[in-house]
Amino acid sequence: MKHTIQQELYGVIGFVAVIWGTFFLGCVLPFDINSFGLTPRTLVGLVGIPATPFLHANLQHLLSNTVPLFVLLTLLAGSNARSWEIVTEVVLLGGLLLWTFGRNATHVGASGLIFGLIAFLIVSGFREKRIVPLIVSMIVGFLYGGTLLSGVLPRFGSQVSWDGHLFGAIGGGIIAYVLTREPHGTSAESVSGTQDM
Repeated sequence: MKHTIQQELYGVIGFVAVIWGTFFLGCVLPFDINSFGLTPRTLVGLVGIPATPFLHANLQHLLSNTVPLFVLLTLLAGSNARSWEIVTEVVLLGGLLLWTFGRNATHVGASGLIFGLIAFLIVSGFREKRIVPLIVSMIVGFLYGGTLLSGVLPRFGSQVSWDGHLFGAIGGGIIAYVLTREPHGTSAESVSGTQDM
């Protein structure tokens, strides 16, 4: 069956809805749900590797992540039949890199995933050199290329998780390199808190 954006649009909406639901749940719980964020090199911080994309410091933080996340997930769903595997891999690899090498702070927010998706879509589009991924790659580069470059720069003393952005992007780029097939190549298958963005 041909893979289309429509097939996974409900999944994208559902994923974003879970993030919003988690935020509102956190508003009524008697404890700080963001304590489950990713704190590098701590045992409890390992929970934050899968949990961090669902946790946000405040409503503004959540709003700033919602639109790019929705756009990027939709573009990924429309250009790659393995979109949810890729999302999982970006979250886990980017999170593991942040847990291993990140600053000692509690990182929350979906923009590590966002930066991973930006890097994945750009790298995979240019490696595959097929028309749909290449168009998606150019769209993402146009919309978010500047954000990618500026977002990974160190901001010492800032609440912004620039290192979460950086390791998310590195993770997304690595996964794109490993999973995508070059046309004539032989590569493998196609915050007490620090907040991101």
